[in-house]
Amino acid sequence: MSNLVNTTDADFKADVLESETPVLVDFWAAWCGPCKAIAPVLEDLSREYDGKVKIVKVDVTNCEETAVNYNIRNIPALLLFKDGEVVAQQVGAVPRSKLVSFIDENV
Repeated sequence: MSNLVNTTDADFKADVLESETPVLVDFWAAWCGPCKAIAPVLEDLSREYDGKVKIVKVDVTNCEETAVNYNIRNIPALLLFKDGEVVAQQVGAVPRSKLVSFIDENV
């Protein structure tokens, strides 16, 4: 079972900023091909890192306020939060191995 969380502008603070666990936030949109390409990888990683890293998805079409707050101009954009702060960022679809390295190096 996937541990992905789909959040909204209203829930972003509780789901991400107040999380005890590091959070990888995926800013995406349904019309974005590269976003669709990495979605299954993020599903897998949500299971693999269960309890260590929470993966939260933000649909930029429905959550414009959050996307603007974090200056999201290109998607997919992955931001890693620890203690409510952005500690790392990865833009664009990248292979699974690079996502694993990105998480491991920053958590």
